Amino acid sequence: MIAIDLGSNSFRCIEYDCATKQFGRSFERIVKTADKMHETGIISDGAVERVSAALKEADRTLDFTANTVKAVTTHAMRMASNAGDIIANIKKQSGVDFQIISSDDEAYYTLIAVEARLEALQLESSHFVLIDVGGGSTEIIFYKDGQMESQSFPIGIVTTAQFCDDNRDIHSYLDGEFQDLDIYVKEYYKRAGKPNAFVATAGTPTTMAAYLLGMNYSDYDVDKINGYRLSFNGTQQALAGLMALSEEKRGEIVGVGRESLILSGIVIIQKLYNVLGFDEAVVIDDGVREGVAIDYCKNN
Repeated sequence: MIAIDLGSNSFRCIEYDCATKQFGRSFERIVKTADKMHETGIISDGAVERVSAALKEADRTLDFTANTVKAVTTHAMRMASNAGDIIANIKKQSGVDFQIISSDDEAYYTLIAVEARLEALQLESSHFVLIDVGGGSTEIIFYKDGQMESQSFPIGIVTTAQFCDDNRDIHSYLDGEFQDLDIYVKEYYKRAGKPNAFVATAGTPTTMAAYLLGMNYSDYDVDKINGYRLSFNGTQQALAGLMALSEEKRGEIVGVGRESLILSGIVIIQKLYNVLGFDEAVVIDDGVREGVAIDYCKNN
């Protein structure tokens, strides 16, 4: 089967064999689904064109017609007033029927994918906090002894980058945006204790790990990313190094379309280190698309 995750910034899909429980080929493109949504409240025609182009390219690469396809979409479609029309249009053009999932379902899919990867890596997984910073939202997921709780906050790399013009503005803006998140974390810690581990998934932490490992976007090696220990000092090194580059050179390293977004993403991640009280995170590449695949095969 093929699992597809259309986020607020990225389009990601992957093959999964239900019998062997092995992932196969994957495909990813930056589509900026949430582009300008903070101003318009709708998915733009340009975003639809980028999503449609990504679907066509992925179909040529992975062959949707030869597989069962399970496609989900998250925060941008949850918030867009024209989401229904957009999904119907995409289905008409591509045959792929996207399901808008709730923030709770998004957290669940991310958690089961990350939990499976932590188990495979033989890493601590009894009590951890997981962050998933996307284009339009940030999910905070707490997992303790088999129980999950989560909350979604409207803090995303696309919306933050488009609201803020420089580094000073981004810190001021995020201080306000983080107030509810900070309250939630403190309430959880008081009730359940501080987790034993901090886990980070999605494009920003994986891109920082790849940069610090000397990789370009074209030679990204998921096996080296999974389990990487990303220190807070490492995030500072990545931010300084990437800011010093031209947009063209930065694009070669982080991927075309991420040149400016990655900087806002790093600042968001750094604030999460501070709020959560950790100086190191375990980076995991797996996310919603892998969770969708695992869940589909478990139930079919």
